[in-house]
Amino acid sequence: MKERTVQLVEKFLREQNDLRPIKREILTAADMLIECYQKSGIVLICGNGGSNSDSEHIVGELMKGFILKRPLPQADSDWFEKHYAAEGRLLAENLQGALPAIALGAHNSLVSAVANDLSADSIYAQGVMGYGKEHGVLIGISTSGNAKNVIAAAMAARFKKMKVLGLTGSAGGNLKAYCDICLRVPAAETYLVQQYHLAIYHFLCAFVESEFF
Repeated sequence: MKERTVQLVEKFLREQNDLRPIKREILTAADMLIECYQKSGIVLICGNGGSNSDSEHIVGELMKGFILKRPLPQADSDWFEKHYAAEGRLLAENLQGALPAIALGAHNSLVSAVANDLSADSIYAQGVMGYGKEHGVLIGISTSGNAKNVIAAAMAARFKKMKVLGLTGSAGGNLKAYCDICLRVPAAETYLVQQYHLAIYHFLCAFVESEFF
């Protein structure tokens, strides 16, 4: 672990004292994401309502610079310039390193088609069947832990030999049975659970970014 990442961990634990009881699980989740990207895996994310917005938020932090700048390696920049001259150089200057992630709820046509033609409970599982592959990670977000479509996605992820990371409230619900790691935050009321989830996924994104860039 980089010294910068160690400092990030220490800062997070100082600021989020309530989450110290699940420190080990949070750090294990960070390692799970690191391993995923080291093995060229992809992160898929799903949730409902506010948790669906969290899914898209996470993608935004992973797919471009979050805390750090992520300039392309010089060899990549040189390729763009070699093939596209000044226009390519400018494009390369405006691109960043990305950590592949997809929010499964962002594909409105697919989600509505699956809900109408198949089952609303399988809207995310169908996305997992299309995008999921070994070494990937599914992040399933459910404040109650009982969202049927998130649980179905976790089942499909198991079939695809993916790891499953759950973010839930204190009870964990039925989702926890399908997770490799279930981060059960110390709250039950939806908005409080979501506040903890925000802190956790910002930390996880910063941790992974720090290690890769």
